[in-house]
Amino acid sequence: MTIRWGIIGCGDVTEVKSGPGFQKAEGSALVAVMRRRGDLAADYARRHGVPSWYDDAEALIHDRAVDAVYIATPPGEHERLALAVCEAGKPAYVEKPMARNHDECRRMIDAFASARVPLFVAYYRRALPRFRKARDLVASGHLGRITGVTYRFAGPYHREVEARVKDGSPPPWRFEAQHSGGGLLLDLGAHTLDILDFILGPLESVQGLAANIATPHLVEDAVAMSFRTAGGTPGTAHWSFASAERADQIIIAGERSELRLSTFGSEPVELRHDGRCEYFDLANPPHIQQPLIQTIVDELRGKGQCDSTARSAARTSAIIDTVLSGYYGTRADGFWRTPERWPGRRAMVVG
Repeated sequence: MTIRWGIIGCGDVTEVKSGPGFQKAEGSALVAVMRRRGDLAADYARRHGVPSWYDDAEALIHDRAVDAVYIATPPGEHERLALAVCEAGKPAYVEKPMARNHDECRRMIDAFASARVPLFVAYYRRALPRFRKARDLVASGHLGRITGVTYRFAGPYHREVEARVKDGSPPPWRFEAQHSGGGLLLDLGAHTLDILDFILGPLESVQGLAANIATPHLVEDAVAMSFRTAGGTPGTAHWSFASAERADQIIIAGERSELRLSTFGSEPVELRHDGRCEYFDLANPPHIQQPLIQTIVDELRGKGQCDSTARSAARTSAIIDTVLSGYYGTRADGFWRTPERWPGRRAMVVG
């Protein structure tokens, strides 16, 4: 049995990271792609050897040759498209973040559960060897009891927006709440939150603050949060999306050893103990989503199970809502339409 896939939104993310994975995974085939500009969809299909292309999502969803659908659009379209796939009785694989807020996630979960159709989310790091190794080291007791968790991320992402402003161009979609559900915490921060969930279990007692300090757009560019792990250990995380220097490091401290790794880098996972370091150099595959795609295909074929579920993804969206609620005033549906009411935005204007 081969799972025949269709892609809605065959943009840049599908060129290398995901698209070829549907072709190279065992028991999988990519048979159709869709993009609003038909010429770009046709070009993608030609270059990647895909039999069919569309400029209409409904046409792809109802193509009888398509068994399952990968939704690779900005998050603002995830709920609508996923529900259409669900109504057609087909499994869906949705890009991360799962949706703009937890309310959209919950409606998606309810619909697929009611229809008894699988729904997966592209938190693909759960299937990568380096993160599975980190989880195994924690689970096997190498660190002893976990005594602290910290994460720091920084980068000059404000320059991307500043360049657009100078050119008179609109900001990229991931800086527009109506399309993304917020700022880069949803696009980048979501990966780390999901990995912490994967390695340590669901995070609890979450609190957070967000601000826009140095970027010419409306959404947040600095975020700090605190939490407890499922085992009760306190932790903190901080993101600076308008920083001159770059940083990306997870530190999980234990009574016996300390584990260090990054979310986005490819450097070895590092285990520190009594002044000595042990390194686990586990390279990412050429098509970084392929391992997760394989687990999805295996589950659909009755041969395995995927770790990135709609419910685990929704937990990350719920955390993001908690952390950003003070900045936006609410994370309820439609908050993206009234930026003039965002408390964080008003504070920025007054400042």
